[in-house]
Amino acid sequence: MDPFDLVLVAVDGSEESTRAVEYAVTVADAYDAAVHVAYVLGEDVAENYEDEGYAETAAEIADERGVEIDTSTVSGFSKSRLSQHPGSVVLDTAEERGADFIVLPREPQTGTRAAVLEKTAEYVLCYASQPVLSV
Repeated sequence: MDPFDLVLVAVDGSEESTRAVEYAVTVADAYDAAVHVAYVLGEDVAENYEDEGYAETAAEIADERGVEIDTSTVSGFSKSRLSQHPGSVVLDTAEERGADFIVLPREPQTGTRAAVLEKTAEYVLCYASQPVLSV
């Protein structure tokens, strides 16, 4: 029995997100697992959201290795739920999807509108019940 069935990778549109997908697919390939890509939207991005092609990019990376992949989009912030932030959203998504392993970018480029996961890695590393790879 493989230790991992599902690898969750959190992305935010940064270049580091693409690298995180590559690592997630590599882990999934090594353990014959699937990958779920969660695109975490920022505070003001949700209302002006444009598909930035990350689902397609992730699918291409996974196809190269023959890894099963699916995607979702989640809001990293809530005006009605103060405890909702990118870190809690990543952990909640991991629990909801039954992820056994989490991969996320550590240092997105500060200042870009897509850099939602900037301080999330530290939070996820502290509170995740799954193994975490921060790249």
